[in-house]
Amino acid sequence: MKVHRSTTAATLLFASHAIANNNPLTPDKLEADIRTEELQNVLWNLNHIASNNGGNRAFGEPGFKASVDFILERAQTRFGDHFDTTTLEIKVTGPGGEDVFVVSPQYNPPTPTPDGVTAALVDTPVDDERGSACFADQWEGIDVKGKLALIKRGVCAVADKSTLAKERGALGVILWDTDGGNNIVVPTLGADSIGHTVPIGIIPLEVGEAWKQRVNAGEEVVVSLLVDAISETRETWNIIAETKQGDPNNIVMVGAHLDSVQAGPGVNDDGSGTATLLEILTAVRQYDHFPNKIRFAWWGAEESGLVGSLYYTSHLPEEDINKIKYYFNYDMTGSPFPVFSVEGSDNAGIGTQLLGDYLVAQGKNITNEGLGGGSDHVGFVELGIPTAAIHTGAGAPYDPCYHQACDTLDNIDWDALTVNAKSAARALATLALSLEGVPPRSQTSENLRTRRGVAKNFRRWSALAAKASQGHTCAHKGEKVRV
Repeated sequence: MKVHRSTTAATLLFASHAIANNNPLTPDKLEADIRTEELQNVLWNLNHIASNNGGNRAFGEPGFKASVDFILERAQTRFGDHFDTTTLEIKVTGPGGEDVFVVSPQYNPPTPTPDGVTAALVDTPVDDERGSACFADQWEGIDVKGKLALIKRGVCAVADKSTLAKERGALGVILWDTDGGNNIVVPTLGADSIGHTVPIGIIPLEVGEAWKQRVNAGEEVVVSLLVDAISETRETWNIIAETKQGDPNNIVMVGAHLDSVQAGPGVNDDGSGTATLLEILTAVRQYDHFPNKIRFAWWGAEESGLVGSLYYTSHLPEEDINKIKYYFNYDMTGSPFPVFSVEGSDNAGIGTQLLGDYLVAQGKNITNEGLGGGSDHVGFVELGIPTAAIHTGAGAPYDPCYHQACDTLDNIDWDALTVNAKSAARALATLALSLEGVPPRSQTSENLRTRRGVAKNFRRWSALAAKASQGHTCAHKGEKVRV
């Protein structure tokens, strides 16, 4: 398992070259251009990139760089290069010397290598209402110094439990999952957890309960935990592509994150959104006569706490913020057992209506929800920009392979991906032609030219970044996945 950190996100800019051939853009044309076989081709390439680069496309890894190259060169009708990587190790050995199934949080701190840490387990009380080991008072009377804390997962962030364990001198945390079996969702530890957490190994429910019983019966249960990882600063990128055509003061923007988690290739999360954007971009290049500029964004390091999109939105000058009239976010739109969730900011206006009306016309049952804090829309909502999204669900039952190695080409509902991509294309084309029905931006920020305004703005974006890195999931709504 490799651990990477990024302090900033660089932005690569290029403009798409519209083919001026008197071929006016229409929603019908753009919808017709979105074809399942072309979406499949994009996802095949992303899956292939992951296969050739250690099984993932996570930021800081060659697979992510190859994904960046693929998008850049594919936008110019060429494919990108591929790079090799090395996958490091996580291991838990039980008291009888047996290997135990274990997963590692993304960006897990390392143990000493090559032997890891071997120590007795100390049980912590289960509290399914407040969350086990989530608060300082739950640790009273528990001595974990120099030992491994055995904790039940759930309710609060994994990083919170690990931080409290570290403060009390624990060498590591053995976290047992809330569901049975080996289908364990991989959580993410954000950049703000650096230096504050101990190494974590997440084991199945059955093993955790068995060890808990043995410890409570008075047995000394000695376990070994090895997390082979590195922690260092690495560079990530956003790719921003916009049409040469259109009024630069009226921009309709669409985004998806390009990175995967380190556990897998990320074909649904978020190859599905990446493919949607790439096919729309490829189609838009054929057309002209649209008055509003279209901007595409592939975000970097989303899985590490929305690093790329928060960097972008927090550094936009006020005059540039006002030019973005609408933002669409597509993060996981092809889940194998999809729910069709159309989500919007409080001022989403026509955007959610366009997306929802099309899906309903295609016979889909939709749910309408507000936007949570788990994807790249967060910065745009914070800026008051009208925002809408489609999301098909993360974690069981929607996507059992969420954040896992099995998030491959077999993990896509092609009908859901296609109909969502067509909906996205129609909505984008409609707003590129007319901003009628688009609400104004909600402007609530202080005057940033004052010292007070600058300080408040810094605190606001720092708090957003911390929240995103602690509780990040791609599910938009935290209750859809385990933390």
